[in-house]
Amino acid sequence: MHKTDDTARCRRHLADEAATSAFGAQLAQALAPGLTFYLEGDLGAGKTTLVRGMLRALGYGGRVKSPTYTLAESYSLPAFELYHFDLYRMQDPREWLDAGFRDVDDGRAVSLIEWPDKAAGWLPPADVIVRLTIVDDAREIECDAASSRGARYLEACCTPC
Repeated sequence: MHKTDDTARCRRHLADEAATSAFGAQLAQALAPGLTFYLEGDLGAGKTTLVRGMLRALGYGGRVKSPTYTLAESYSLPAFELYHFDLYRMQDPREWLDAGFRDVDDGRAVSLIEWPDKAAGWLPPADVIVRLTIVDDAREIECDAASSRGARYLEACCTPC
């Protein structure tokens, strides 16, 4: 992990789906209520695989699916509620409000938001921005702190790279 002043960054090469899940498990180690993540990357980049790895590491044994058609999936975990949003199909940022998602930003849940640009201006601010990039058959992941809380989180969960 690299740190500059109040920003922290973590980068990894993820060779396959198993590596993406394993990195998700690493990210799960320091999750705490109130954290908001923006998940960025093309279709098929591995965003849901990353979330699945996080949930498995947190002890969730049920089905983890992409919320592309439902817009949101929620998972009740012992320490907090985790919300996984996929805003890909939203046409207007106000749909975030119309769906009642504003109420999720209460500081008691973890929010993972795919395609955050689709609701720009209405979302809670990100603590961590996660970018997944497809490189041949592998993935590159970059996690950037977007708040001081996000920097502390990355310092706690990302080993030096």
